[in-house]
Amino acid sequence: MNRGFALCALIVIGLGALIGGVWGRFPAGISADNSLSMEKISSDYSEALDVVSKNYVVPIQHEKLLDSSIQGMLWSLDPHSQFFTREEFRKLSEEQASQFYGIGVSILQHRDGVYVQSVIPGTPADKAGIRYGDRFLEIDGKNAKEWTASEVSRNVRGERGTPVKVKIERVQSAAPLDFEIVRGGVPLPSIRNYFMLPNGTGYVGLTGGFQETTAAELDQAVAALQKQGMTNLILDLRGNPGGLLPQAIEVVSRFIPSGKAVVSVKGRSRYASSQELRSRGGLRDRSPLVVLINGGSASASEIVAGAVQDYGRGLVVGTESFGKGLVQRVFYLPYGTGLTLTTARYYTPFGRSLQKDYSNGSIYEYFTGANGNDGEDDGAAKPKPAGSPTTLPDGRVLMGGRGIEPDIRVAALEFTPLRFRLNESAFFFVRQLVAGKVKGFESYKVDKQNQQWSIPSDAFQVTDKLFDAYKAYALADKDSGLTAQSLVSQADYARMRIRVELATANYSSEAGTQVLLENDPQVLKAVEAVLTAKPMAEHNLAMN
Repeated sequence: MNRGFALCALIVIGLGALIGGVWGRFPAGISADNSLSMEKISSDYSEALDVVSKNYVVPIQHEKLLDSSIQGMLWSLDPHSQFFTREEFRKLSEEQASQFYGIGVSILQHRDGVYVQSVIPGTPADKAGIRYGDRFLEIDGKNAKEWTASEVSRNVRGERGTPVKVKIERVQSAAPLDFEIVRGGVPLPSIRNYFMLPNGTGYVGLTGGFQETTAAELDQAVAALQKQGMTNLILDLRGNPGGLLPQAIEVVSRFIPSGKAVVSVKGRSRYASSQELRSRGGLRDRSPLVVLINGGSASASEIVAGAVQDYGRGLVVGTESFGKGLVQRVFYLPYGTGLTLTTARYYTPFGRSLQKDYSNGSIYEYFTGANGNDGEDDGAAKPKPAGSPTTLPDGRVLMGGRGIEPDIRVAALEFTPLRFRLNESAFFFVRQLVAGKVKGFESYKVDKQNQQWSIPSDAFQVTDKLFDAYKAYALADKDSGLTAQSLVSQADYARMRIRVELATANYSSEAGTQVLLENDPQVLKAVEAVLTAKPMAEHNLAMN
């Protein structure tokens, strides 16, 4: 790294260090001595850096010091301004473009390694013959048996057109299999699932962030569901971290009339002057609407949910959102790095701030919800941020300053250590089953996923005979940690998990997720709530 640039950047970081500490409490405002000159800061920081360079116990890595110091400066401002190394900045650009370069597999870490859950159609892995249940043993000659899923993902990604050598373990093969796969484009869609639920209700899982293709994907999904008889819509934003603001505007524009305020952006710099952004293109969908949110719904997701809620266009179901209403602008730095800097704040159409308070806690507390807004509690366990009331034109009073609170609160499916063991056991059983290795069930053998997104509602039902075979397998597997009593007490859940894996192995990860969603208490409540959302939609669309 250029030493001149590094020194210049570290001077700026010196100012950040004066503003506040990384791990302490966030300041309500900058209270540093603004009379300090840049010359004074430059002199002090250069001297400190020189002392560290000459006297630290081991030689320092200047680039690593620079990266962490810039991040420290940004975190002293707010929790969302962030520095990106070259690799991180490349991934950010890929995600916004809805594509990255790799081999095209969905993977999951299990107790003894990382396994393929699904293969994305048309990708290099699909063409090479990678299958459900394949276990990664080596990548480019490096032992991957004890790697995490993120380590495997990082090593199979790379520049387009470059080869990666993969050694895998497959149930049907006595010896490991070697593949050389040339990396290519892999789609990264915003919408991961869409399918029909009972009572004419369509489900759209907009969980993959707001990217350049989001609105177009939504149009495609809604059109497909309408052909299947959809009259009500559930839009799932749970776990959606946000993304591109223009795409959030486009999504809201599908559900409210043109010209209505969607979000206000209030800032002071030339990069984010205060403005009100409005819907455009005309109302496209009048279906009764339910929006699902949770503690992982942030930023652009909260803009969509907030607009739907403000206008009474639909009901919001789930648990409260994350509360991220800070606007970041991407700034490009030399040598392929970059940073996102907060330049403004978001407000709902009628003035609710989306941003929860971050002035009285650490970064850890902010991101984990330890300050009272984790989005999954029962509303009574911990105090919420005070917030501020906003009275809507129809007389409803909603709170600002603490994210989006659902109209109907429903807890997520409970996840326990026992259920984790059942998840693991079901995967390993189905891995053997679809390899044709379970005696008496050879007909379940699968040579290749057919890669369809959705399955018929009655597909892959677990018969008593199949469940008995599973119980025998689970009890014989000493690593499962399961007992006969635990299998009886969680029989319904275990059957559901076997069906999830069967749908995944035969169809796709998306099909397996469909099985999970059909048993999700928040989704089930949303299906009920569309009956209430129907008169609400009719009334408020008539008013608008």
